[in-house]
Amino acid sequence: MREMEFKMERQGLLAEGDHITVTEGVLPSNYYYTIDPSLAMSGNYPFRERMLAREGIVTKVMEKERGFYVLAQFEE
Repeated sequence: MREMEFKMERQGLLAEGDHITVTEGVLPSNYYYTIDPSLAMSGNYPFRERMLAREGIVTKVMEKERGFYVLAQFEE
């Protein structure tokens, strides 16, 4: 299992238990992941930490000082 955190701009877009799919984006030295259809975005991950799974489950939705965050688990 792999757990990742995503930043969600508005409350209520995702809920615990939701099944999600992610799209991988590529930067010159990193990967980033977006929950489809553009509901939340991960931070940047170096090439050695590339995620292979594309489907997961939301395990937690949190409100922090800087906004809303989603934790999701993926089978790898």
